[in-house]
Amino acid sequence: MPRIIDLSLSLKPGMRGVSVTPAYTVAENGWNAANWNIYSHAGTHVDSPFHFEASPTTIDQMPLDAFCGRAWVARIDNCRPSQWLTPADLGTVAAKVLPGDCLLLHTGWSLHVEDTAVYRDGLPRISDELAHWLVERQVKLIGVEPPSVADVNDLKEVTRIHQILLGAGVTICEGLCNLDQLGEKTFFMALPLKLQGGDGCPARAVAIEGDING
Repeated sequence: MPRIIDLSLSLKPGMRGVSVTPAYTVAENGWNAANWNIYSHAGTHVDSPFHFEASPTTIDQMPLDAFCGRAWVARIDNCRPSQWLTPADLGTVAAKVLPGDCLLLHTGWSLHVEDTAVYRDGLPRISDELAHWLVERQVKLIGVEPPSVADVNDLKEVTRIHQILLGAGVTICEGLCNLDQLGEKTFFMALPLKLQGGDGCPARAVAIEGDING
């Protein structure tokens, strides 16, 4: 039987961009329901090209195939705060990635999720060299543990890296966790809600290991 590993952060009140208010309760109405106000890039999420206007394509216009596929996991040990990630950091996985594959970067950064100063402001970043390498290799999706692929405090950098990737049709999934539980090769899926005109959306990211055909 295949093994399913949850790679998603739990969305919860108090998380950046997340708030919840009760709408109905069992005591007063007979059932529980709530109103969730969620930032489109909260927690584990995927970006659409419209996010940085790399193209007019919004999240609902992206094909489902853009969010799933065979994935390789690159182990990047001892990742430093604000480190530039390059093709050399991918190790032996770099030679195995084929056009249409997904690539997940295991940096261990999800361990810092409760420390905003480190998790958000000191994140390891995809370099221009690596971004262009991903495009040249025709990688379908890049998945990272930090909340962004680039420095969120540097508008020029974060815009440039997103536009390089999204403009070439590379789907970006940010905010992953539990990558330490994966083998080198897996099947990855991160399906967002079908938000009309969406610039991005939280997703339930999972890896399926083993024979997915049963």
